[in-house]
Amino acid sequence: MAGSESQHSIDSKGQSPAAQPPRKPLQVMHISRKDEQERLHREAEEARAAADVAMARAVELQQAAHRAQNTTARPPTVATSTAKPSTVDDDDARFGTDELSGMSMADLLGPSDSNGKSSKSKPSPAKTSSRSVDDFDFDEGAFLAALDANEPVGTTGEVVTGTVIGMESDGVYVDIGGKAPGFMPKNECGLGVITNLKERFPKGLEIEVLVTREQNADGMVTISCRALALRQSWDKVKQLEKEGRVAQVKVTGFNRGGVTCDLEGLRGFIPRSQLQDGENHETLVGKTLGVAFLEVNSETRKLVLSEKRAATAARFSELEIGQLVEGHVAAIKPYGLFVDLGGISGLLHQSAITGGSMRSMREIFDQGDAVKALITDLDPGRGRIALNTAMLEGQPGELLVEKDKVMAEATDRANRARNVLKQQEQSAG
Repeated sequence: MAGSESQHSIDSKGQSPAAQPPRKPLQVMHISRKDEQERLHREAEEARAAADVAMARAVELQQAAHRAQNTTARPPTVATSTAKPSTVDDDDARFGTDELSGMSMADLLGPSDSNGKSSKSKPSPAKTSSRSVDDFDFDEGAFLAALDANEPVGTTGEVVTGTVIGMESDGVYVDIGGKAPGFMPKNECGLGVITNLKERFPKGLEIEVLVTREQNADGMVTISCRALALRQSWDKVKQLEKEGRVAQVKVTGFNRGGVTCDLEGLRGFIPRSQLQDGENHETLVGKTLGVAFLEVNSETRKLVLSEKRAATAARFSELEIGQLVEGHVAAIKPYGLFVDLGGISGLLHQSAITGGSMRSMREIFDQGDAVKALITDLDPGRGRIALNTAMLEGQPGELLVEKDKVMAEATDRANRARNVLKQQEQSAG
């Protein structure tokens, strides 16, 4: 018996019952906890849905209260026996609590769906109000006036007129018609140094300024009298150059390459090679010189002048077509003779020397010889003068045999030649 009991105490795997873990009803307890969790989750979702519906209903009621508060008063109606007292609590009037009287929690939460969950209430179409554009008053004139009132005043580079309304130590405030005044920094108040702003810009003074920076967030623009003056100065200088005029400048300084000067508030430069007395250019400081223009560039602010060209320009102003001039042969070139007329040179082309046939220009004129000739063309811009001696001849080639006679009678012969030039101009016209 003992052997059989010992044999039964050993299982089929060769292990004793004491070695096996005890069995517990874990599966039953696990199932019970899972059901409990699902129930709690479901109740939490239902509570959240109910809270959402209640929140939506509260928002709807608050909007209704605001609409009721903003609605214009209607004419009073005749009181009936069922009318409520006129004195109503402020909170009831503000939030419309009368609408809630007699309502249950189910009414507040709204209808339930098929799963038993409360759905969010939606405003009925009858309660939703919509307004079209036609329901609002629209005044086109007022709209355009509002646009004009908020339109920016002054764009960069624009010239505007304003009135001085005040000043600070660092600049001047000018009313230019915008929502904020324009500000002109002290260093932009004009050319040169201004020591007394109040004296230069008294309150109420009307001035013209240039907008240098558009309005900032406060609507204020930056303006400048100096920039406007510089622009006007460049315009004047360009016009002088175009007309070939001679300008008067005052020498303000010097360096190794030349002298500096002031012209219409602009800083100009005269190279030593363009000065009449270039060897002693440092002695010219403080003196006034007549100059012509070599380069005028407002973009690069480059203004290069010439005293020598001014002398040429001044000399050109004394000349005219048909005039008889006298000079000396300064150079002989293959195409003609350069004649020094006293500071400027004229070209006597080989075809204009004589009407006859000559083998060499030196047959008539050599370097250093005195020459009387007629001016047939002038180009002040390029500094060119065209001369002619063939028109002084009585017969073609007369200069080849009687040059002295032709030169001696040049004045009388020039009168006859001028008539020929006039006839040629009339024919060309």
